[in-house]
Amino acid sequence: MRLTTRRRYAVTAMLDVAMHQQNRPVSLTDISQRQGISQSYLEQIFAKLRRERLVKSVRGPGGGYVINGDLEDIAVTHIIDAIDEKSLLEGKIDCNTGKMITCDCDRQTSCLTQQLWSDLSDVMHEFLNHVTLAQLMEQHREYL
Repeated sequence: MRLTTRRRYAVTAMLDVAMHQQNRPVSLTDISQRQGISQSYLEQIFAKLRRERLVKSVRGPGGGYVINGDLEDIAVTHIIDAIDEKSLLEGKIDCNTGKMITCDCDRQTSCLTQQLWSDLSDVMHEFLNHVTLAQLMEQHREYL
């Protein structure tokens, strides 16, 4: 699993919405200013988050986005999966074993460290699957 800029920004933006949506929707302009992410990039990310029903959009004056659901039910992997068309685990499937090949080998056979990278990717995915927006909010409050 690669933690791309798009993935990190999506998690950051969702956490920003969760923290600021108390009585009103959160605008992309506000997120952009607070987080230093371009508004056009946020528009692309939120289109995907909306399509996957992780956020709801509110139109009109004072419009923006709100989290769709309970913060305890939204894991980081839900956000990451929502913004990427690709599989969370980068690579190809080994036809012999059915396992994901995550190394950057150009040859048909597996590279020496294939299993290591595949296992690491699995551990990262499992870890992020157990981290929710509610937990991230609580961690942020502890550091204020």
